[in-house]
Amino acid sequence: MKKKKVNLRDIDPKEHQGEHSHDDGHNHDHGDGSAFKTYIPAIVSFVMLILGIAVDYFDAIPAFKGWVRIVWYTIAYLPVGFPVIKEGWKSIMRGDVFTEFFLMSIATLGAFAIGEYPEGVAVMLFYAVGELFQNAAVNRAKGNIKALLDVRPNEALVYRDGDYVSVNPETVEIGEKIQVRVGEKVPLDGILLSEKGSFNTAALTGESKPDTIAKGDSVFAGSINLDGVIEVETTKEFKDSSIARILDMVQNATARKSKTELFIRKFARIYTPIVVFLAIGLTFLPYFFVDDYVFRDWLYRALIFLVISCPCALVISIPLGYFGGLGAASRNGILFKGASFLDAMTQVNTVVMDKTGTVTKAVFKIKEIVTGSAFAKAEFMKYLMAMEEQSTHPIAIAIMEYKAEGADYNATDVSEIAGKGLKGSVNGKTVLVGNKALMTAHQIEVPAATDNIVESIVMVGIDGAFAGYVTIADELKDDAHQAIKEIRAAGIDKIIMLSGDKDSITQEVAKELGIDWAKGGMLPEDKLNEVEKLKQQPDTKVAFIGDGINDAPVLAASDVGIAMGGLGSDVAIETADVIIQTDQPSKISRAIKIGRSTRRVVWQNIILAFGVKVIVLILGAGGLATMWEAVFADVGVALLAILNAVRLQKMKWE
Repeated sequence: MKKKKVNLRDIDPKEHQGEHSHDDGHNHDHGDGSAFKTYIPAIVSFVMLILGIAVDYFDAIPAFKGWVRIVWYTIAYLPVGFPVIKEGWKSIMRGDVFTEFFLMSIATLGAFAIGEYPEGVAVMLFYAVGELFQNAAVNRAKGNIKALLDVRPNEALVYRDGDYVSVNPETVEIGEKIQVRVGEKVPLDGILLSEKGSFNTAALTGESKPDTIAKGDSVFAGSINLDGVIEVETTKEFKDSSIARILDMVQNATARKSKTELFIRKFARIYTPIVVFLAIGLTFLPYFFVDDYVFRDWLYRALIFLVISCPCALVISIPLGYFGGLGAASRNGILFKGASFLDAMTQVNTVVMDKTGTVTKAVFKIKEIVTGSAFAKAEFMKYLMAMEEQSTHPIAIAIMEYKAEGADYNATDVSEIAGKGLKGSVNGKTVLVGNKALMTAHQIEVPAATDNIVESIVMVGIDGAFAGYVTIADELKDDAHQAIKEIRAAGIDKIIMLSGDKDSITQEVAKELGIDWAKGGMLPEDKLNEVEKLKQQPDTKVAFIGDGINDAPVLAASDVGIAMGGLGSDVAIETADVIIQTDQPSKISRAIKIGRSTRRVVWQNIILAFGVKVIVLILGAGGLATMWEAVFADVGVALLAILNAVRLQKMKWE
């Protein structure tokens, strides 16, 4: 399904407060001067309300009666009340009658109608103050994500017509050479042409430590150049750069609502008209059942009922809670594609992970070189390297890093034998490079001792005889042990490893890390079948962690797909539900903690809002609560819920 594009510059804070929020005509997201202007209407109303109550209480001004008193409180009401009444009228014109604007307008105008002027002003004033706090809280929650926009570079120095010229990055084409000065942001993804470079990638990965790379390595848009002027050859257009894709994903995350959010919005649509009709019933029905019925008293109770029943605490604080969770995660280098995945993460009880690139570095190195008596080590490696030069496999790359003395050998007539290895000619000799199956197929006898080797092994046969072998090993990531411990500490029942690497290596890594069950030698479809089997088990929710390329099918099929390799992998960003930008498996448990904390805060807000409202509604209907209690049940609860949601921004996730 094609997702709607959302630009954070165009997002109104009120969009994340649900559909019921009033626009008072002011901008809430500017500097101190504009922010102060936003509070002026509330300050004017507050000062006039306090003065009016003081004059009423002390009877200080005899003339403060009749129409003078009405005019005074009307003027106090208008700065905060008029924008709400105006918004309520607009909603009615759009066919949306039962909004919180309508509830607050009817309740406060009704209070004026029965002579309760201070209470009418107070209810609307506290409502307006609540809205200001809500806007401030939403802006704070959004701040971390909006800050990403500052990372998007707005100019590029590109080499054209013999000189570097400043242009819009969107006009730079693939293959052009750009220059990045010290302290500047890299405008597009590319390959480093300079000998080395040091970059701050905090905006992309959440890690503040510098990342030093060498000539030919990948450089990502949004990184800040820390050391010397560098040159980069672009490999992607601006719209396809890492930072552009990450921004697009984060921006769209707010559009993917959780089931809780969707339910509360639907609930508010039904709940609001019900309470309006209940308030009407509370006003008139007692006439038929109460002997000493007084219209004014029952109308007052109905007005209290309306103020209490306003659903803003629910509609505002719940999306804010999820937004806080998304912001907290992105600040930790974890990108959720939506609030729905924050919820899904809380239900995971089985973690399935790939090996290479997930818990290992996917950086292969030669561990051991063993040759027969026919060849010296250096000559043996020249034959092997001549063949592997034709391959782009990670193991071939590791072999090519070996430094052999003397002139290189050249291979000719090289062909690949699927699933077995390479065959070719080097210096007039027939050379085979691959696994035991390749040797056996060409009647080359392999030493039995090689069967006990756990690591990846590359065997070499020259002119029909076994010449030797090389073992290749991959390293565990620095935080691999910590990651497994923390995943278990998070309450995950089962941890499984599925790898395409040979089974003996997979079992050894799984044993070292303390993983429950492992299986190697698996193709992508084999992993998919295993995950599908797990999902069929009752009450099993599976998170799969992979590198996002060959694991794309199983990432898509799992309940939560988590991709390691957020910066370099297009498939990871497209397929997975959660991206670990730093490639650190220890971030998986952090993602689970953030998801659970977010859900806990959301449910605390729901229980708080419903609990207090039900209590005060009962008291109000029985005539035991005044407008002041009603204000607390509405605005007070909303503020408490907001403060609770803001806690997500303050929590430590180490």
